[in-house]
Order: sequence, then structure tokens, then C-alpha cells
Amino acid sequence: MEDVLRRVDTGELGDPLPVLAYLAGQAVEIDDDELNGARRRALLLVAAGGDPHRELGVDDRAVKAIAADLYTEERRELLARAIDVLVLQVRELPTAREAALFLAADVDLAWRLFSLALLAEDLAE
Repeated sequence: MEDVLRRVDTGELGDPLPVLAYLAGQAVEIDDDELNGARRRALLLVAAGGDPHRELGVDDRAVKAIAADLYTEERRELLARAIDVLVLQVRELPTAREAALFLAADVDLAWRLFSLALLAEDLAE
């Protein structure tokens, strides 16, 4: 994990916000059947929106749909706590620290970024 966080800090992995949201999201437990169903519904929205290979954004309709489908207060809290842990882990890494603090201040954005990563993971396959 330390190596990944260093790579996030150097910019090697691109924008640190989605990467950190995805890493923090690993602490969120989601049943496979529920996740697969939410992904299928979101993929239908991606396909209906035109080119299914286009780059998705955090405000894309499909991303908001999967975020809403998977959202619970408990999951949001798990994500928030995991981001707090990341803030401590990256305290010596200025870029990653700034990104982690930004996510900690906007957990709703972090949830959508995590949801985007879950959808992108499925699209990559």
C-alpha cells in the first residue's frame, strides 16, 4: 500500500482523487450480487448515452445511478473512516495528503468517485 500511495503522490497514477477514493472504498463491503446488479443497470445507462467506451465522469448519469444504487449510510460511514485512515497514512506525502483531505471534506464526492471506479473496473473487463 505504501508503494501505491507514493505513486499517487508523484502523480504516476493520474488524478489522486479517484485513486484514493477507490483505495478507501476497499473497506466498504458490498455483496457481489448487489454490486453486479448495480453495475448492469449502470452499464445500460452508459450504452444508452452513446459510445460505451467514452470516458466517464463523476457527474455522468450512470455513475450517479450506481452511486445511488449502492448507497447506504453505513457504507458512506465506512468510506469516510477509511479516508480518515488514508489521511494519516499520507501525512508525509503532500499531494496525496491534500487529495485525501479534500475527500475527507466531501465524502459525497468520494462516494461518487468510488462508484465511478467500480463502474470503470467493470468496463475495463
